[in-house]
Amino acid sequence: MKTVKFYTLGCKVNQYETQVIREHFASAGFKEIDNGKDEKADIYVINTCTVTQAADRKSRYFIHHAHRQNSSARIVVTGCYAQLDSDSAEIAKIPGVSHIIKNEDKDKILELLNGDNGLNGINGLKPKGISSFLEHSRAFLKLQDGCDNFCSYCKVPLVRGVLRSKPLNDIIQEAKRLVKNGFKEIVLCGICLGSYSRDLNPKISLAEVTRQLENIPGLLRIRLSSIEPAYVSDELIDTIACSKKLCRHLHIPLQSGDDEILRKMNRHYSSRDFFKLIQKIKSRIPEIAITTDVIIGFPGEKEINFKNTLGLIKEISPLKVHIFPYSPRKGTSAFGFRDRLRCELVKERILRLKESAEICAFNYKKQFINKDMDVLIEGRSKQNNKYWEGYTDNYVKVWVKSDKNLKNQLILLKLKRIVKDFILADLC
Repeated sequence: MKTVKFYTLGCKVNQYETQVIREHFASAGFKEIDNGKDEKADIYVINTCTVTQAADRKSRYFIHHAHRQNSSARIVVTGCYAQLDSDSAEIAKIPGVSHIIKNEDKDKILELLNGDNGLNGINGLKPKGISSFLEHSRAFLKLQDGCDNFCSYCKVPLVRGVLRSKPLNDIIQEAKRLVKNGFKEIVLCGICLGSYSRDLNPKISLAEVTRQLENIPGLLRIRLSSIEPAYVSDELIDTIACSKKLCRHLHIPLQSGDDEILRKMNRHYSSRDFFKLIQKIKSRIPEIAITTDVIIGFPGEKEINFKNTLGLIKEISPLKVHIFPYSPRKGTSAFGFRDRLRCELVKERILRLKESAEICAFNYKKQFINKDMDVLIEGRSKQNNKYWEGYTDNYVKVWVKSDKNLKNQLILLKLKRIVKDFILADLC
């Protein structure tokens, strides 16, 4: 039996797309080998990311790793780092690479391998979408691809192309398969999720998609992945407020809390706009969790610019802030910007923001102490296997001790005490 290993870097969309490829290989009779094991595979598929220089380096590391593990294996490199010709040329120099496949051809990997005269009998029927999600208790479901925002720092529009949305019926059928196979929470994702259906006729709002999905029996939770501020409509806010299944959690990227930096980033809102949006959301959905992204060290960022970002984070008090140092990306308009910051200064500002973000997280979570909340248990904690770990619908991580098997169960817990990034709870 032929064997395959998968390495996936980057976003939820990439993870979803690896699952699609995985199911293609499974339908063709391949045995998958855990990429954490030293056992060799016949084929390695590395689904790369290129959002930062660090992602490029990590992608190259896994290619080298695969070749060291089995120098005679076929190594297939796909994903965003493999999309541009300049990056593909760099990948082609790495020993062992047999195929470089662009994003739009990911679903043709089996055919391309079958056509290289080195493999025979790869004739399995490819499933449409996915029916499972390996080693996840929450399944990701991709609604759309592509982005036309062209933020000045971002390479994604160059490697993901124009907007392409999945028809609603395909989304519903895919969700039904996932629920039938035991998934109780589905995370809706996309490269620019909020732009869903702008290329469809007739158009359908993201809020309407979630309302349609709510009708699926057995689906307990619907969660949205990252959504840009411009797409958080009143309809979507009202849908979350009234829904029994749509999670009270929105990840809305901020990137900077300073208007000068936002303009340079080509982000089409002001810090005041962002603040008013969060105020509106919280007034309609009081216990909602807001998580966000911030880039530190954008070219020309002065202390006052950084302090404005720090101040806005304190005002909106998010549950979590994903903090990234600015990473120059060739092909973006910001790549030629001057006044890049010293690494030491960027690191110092990241630490300052991290400290404030931790205080915000604590203040958000403490309102739930001694409250009973439903928690969907994902599995044993990796830090301490005496505890089970799961999340409330508003994305608070919870630990509970129990001798029973609680995996994939939605259970009522009493939240008792904040410890680091989670809350300890008792069974009700």
